[in-house]
Amino acid sequence: MSKVLSFSMEDFSIKDFLKKSENFNKVEFWAVTTFFVYGVFFFITDGLDPVSQLRASNKFLFDQAKIPYHYYENYFFPKLIRFTFLFLAFMILNFTVVPRLIRQEAVTRNMLLLFALFVLGGLVIGTTDTYIKNYLFVNFDTELAAYNSIFRTSFLYAFWLLLMLGLYSVIKYAGVYLLSNAEAIHAKHPYVTPGGLVAVVVWMIGLFVLLMVNADEDIEEVLAAWFVIVPSGILFYWYAFYSLIPSSLNKKKPFLIYIGKTILILLISFLPVSLFVLLITQCEALGFGMGMFNVAVQLLITAPLSWVIFRRQMMGKEEIYVLKTALGQSHANFDFLRSQINPHFLFNALNTIYGTAIQEKAERTSEGIEKLGDMMRFMLQENMQEKISLTREIEYLENYINLQKLRTDPNPNIRIQTQIECPPIPVQIAPMLLIPFVENAFKHGISFREPSHISITVEVRENTLYLDVYNSKHVKAENDPEKNKSGIGLSNVQQRLQLLYPGKHELMIRESGKEFFVHLTLQLS
Repeated sequence: MSKVLSFSMEDFSIKDFLKKSENFNKVEFWAVTTFFVYGVFFFITDGLDPVSQLRASNKFLFDQAKIPYHYYENYFFPKLIRFTFLFLAFMILNFTVVPRLIRQEAVTRNMLLLFALFVLGGLVIGTTDTYIKNYLFVNFDTELAAYNSIFRTSFLYAFWLLLMLGLYSVIKYAGVYLLSNAEAIHAKHPYVTPGGLVAVVVWMIGLFVLLMVNADEDIEEVLAAWFVIVPSGILFYWYAFYSLIPSSLNKKKPFLIYIGKTILILLISFLPVSLFVLLITQCEALGFGMGMFNVAVQLLITAPLSWVIFRRQMMGKEEIYVLKTALGQSHANFDFLRSQINPHFLFNALNTIYGTAIQEKAERTSEGIEKLGDMMRFMLQENMQEKISLTREIEYLENYINLQKLRTDPNPNIRIQTQIECPPIPVQIAPMLLIPFVENAFKHGISFREPSHISITVEVRENTLYLDVYNSKHVKAENDPEKNKSGIGLSNVQQRLQLLYPGKHELMIRESGKEFFVHLTLQLS
């Protein structure tokens, strides 16, 4: 456990911790709100039933004290007010005060708010108790003595509720930490599986709920079972995953071997578990009965469940291995194909042709070769990275546009306008994300027989990139070899945007019979 704690201090900051608890807070908020709404609904429904009014939990105490009892005055409204106050107080403390105290934000103000809620809680509980427990007044000589007793008890109860909230917060954030770092903890401690950590969190929450329940005849047995059997199951589950099942897989009948080892382990653990329950309950019958019950639960439920989960994970890992192997082969084939284009030879050849064009004073040819060389260098090198500088992406974009202009500039019917700004600060972008929109514009927007226009705008403001491509649209001739070729395609770019920038982009595409317009807004890191 000390290693796990040292891991948290090194790798997990309070800000990350609170950030990862936000999703849990949403689930928790709606769960508590739903519980409150349903509780109030059924409480009101029950209050409208005359039979339920006669069965109210405090009515017989009024009858014993021979004091007039009014259901709504002495039970319904006081209980409803208290229930509503506790709900609102929990919301304020759990979602506002406690997180701010953990972040050490406005500590004095939040401590005062905590104290104010404690005082208000004591007053609300005490005031409602003067109606719910009005029968107690006959036990005191004066009304003042009765009020003192009721309010003293109410403030003690409010203090106890604050302690329970503190315990709940510890359980909650411990659970969030464990679940958020399940994979990292498993990497450092292989026997601690993510599934086991989920079970630990459920066990802690269940233990808290049991502690909040008022004691009755059966609560001791339930608490002992939850305190002993569930942790025993978690420990067995971890041991089965880490050692017991893997060591049985090499045998002829692995499941039977596994069950045999399980029975032996459970028989050995029977006596220690029974003695432990006996020590905490001081009941011999309960101790040995709980020991037998533990053996039955682990043998009939935990052991088979652990086997099924382990086998399913093995099948999943095998599928992942097959997919990784296939992906590795694809990468190898791609790398092999790329190696066929020898970059050193290619760039030497381009440099030779470029030098020849300079000697022959063919400026447009040399400029085109230079742009093409830069583009090929980009595609062979930087295109393989996950993220590149936006400046390099824009340079590639400008090289492509300038190379296209060498082809279109002699035609006066073709108008190409660009307004491309480099970002004021260094930002990263996925490579080859902008060029398909520009390629599409030149592919479908240029005709040497009809007037054509292309307008391209790129700008970056506050880490947000804005791309606008507006072009004319021409139908390709039937004999055009590019007519049925889609190239990279806009659908491919849309898929990449969904994968690489989910929720961080907005793409609008509009077209008519003669024009095509693309607007992309992209939030960059």
